Amino acid sequence: MDKHSILKQYYGHSAFRAGQEELIDSILSGRDALCVMPTGGGKSLCYQIPALLLPGITLVVSPLISLMKDQVAALKSVGVPAAYINSSLTGEQIRTVYARTRKGAYKLIYVAPERLETNSFLSLMQEMNVSFLAVDEAHCISQWGQDFRPSYLGIADFVNALPRRPIVAAYTATATAQVQTDILRLLALQTPYRIVTGFDRPNLYFDVQRPKNKFSALAALIDERRERSGIVYCATRAAVERVCEGLCERGIAATRYHAGLTDEERRQNQDDFQFDRKTVMVATNAFGMGIDKSNVSFVIHYNMPKSLEAYYQEAGRAGRDGENADCVLLFAPADVETARFLIENGGADQLSEEDAALVRKRDYERLQAMTGYCKSVDCLRGRLLDYFGQIHPANCGNCSNCKATYQTEDITLSALSLIHI
Repeated sequence: MDKHSILKQYYGHSAFRAGQEELIDSILSGRDALCVMPTGGGKSLCYQIPALLLPGITLVVSPLISLMKDQVAALKSVGVPAAYINSSLTGEQIRTVYARTRKGAYKLIYVAPERLETNSFLSLMQEMNVSFLAVDEAHCISQWGQDFRPSYLGIADFVNALPRRPIVAAYTATATAQVQTDILRLLALQTPYRIVTGFDRPNLYFDVQRPKNKFSALAALIDERRERSGIVYCATRAAVERVCEGLCERGIAATRYHAGLTDEERRQNQDDFQFDRKTVMVATNAFGMGIDKSNVSFVIHYNMPKSLEAYYQEAGRAGRDGENADCVLLFAPADVETARFLIENGGADQLSEEDAALVRKRDYERLQAMTGYCKSVDCLRGRLLDYFGQIHPANCGNCSNCKATYQTEDITLSALSLIHI
């Protein structure tokens, strides 16, 4: 079976998207790779197809249990032998996966980065033919990136401890030039093939609003889109509960997702949204990474995120079917204070005092860029693409600022009269 047959049989596509085939060919030739593709660009396929064509096992390092479960379930549903090993499994279940791995039962195994640090897993992989290691959400390795995970720093040591070095490829949707440099260095990628397909999503309409009453503005936006599927992101669990309850009281088919719910509640609510039993998902940033729902036609941020990376990744959940979609941010000055609180109380407890201070400093720099976006009168798409280092026209024609009409007036004489010249 070749790559085109796999694409058709397992994914139902007759042609690759821009950049996918070149990346897959590079990996199959034995070369390391760095892949930066926008959310919805088809990154998963770019390591799953090589995994099916290469000998031995492919390890996929993934940061979220929910993401592993979803991808493994999707692979198994089309007959691909895959498994995950993470903290949601009992000791007995993990031993079963280990035993089946030794018998060659899997082509792909998904693991959290922390798993690579355990002696039992390293010993197992030293027995196996690990031909390919794919690092998903690779921006987590950089202190310059949002969602920094110190455990990602141990990936290179794990690779070096294997009897034969596998091909290593890193995948991310949002990586500035600095983050890309960190990924290359910290994963010790060797003469990698680099592909950056561009960050622009022309079908997304960007809008920043500054309403006096956020909930009324939100309800009006959703009322205009009653039969359409969408996501509302909130900064805190309390806000999710409050907003979801308010929408339900208005007769909107909304559900919720945050880390305070039980696993069963999150799974049920995600399924209700995935299969259109509920049209609106109200969630914290715990929802979305790896979610593959093509008909999301709007993403509304009830609160400003902490960074443009986070915003663009979350907004990018919309319009994956290629249809026009709306990305609306409801901004209020209080959002900045909420973001500052989250930065000061973020998960830097695993770091040294010096490293934690550095991460906070970079978080504040990202927050400044995010706030600048919210207050800008320039092209919003241009602000985003500038941040990621992509060249763009001065006016995109598809954001609220570019479509706004500003009245200009010469006030020179009035100003002179005020200062009595």
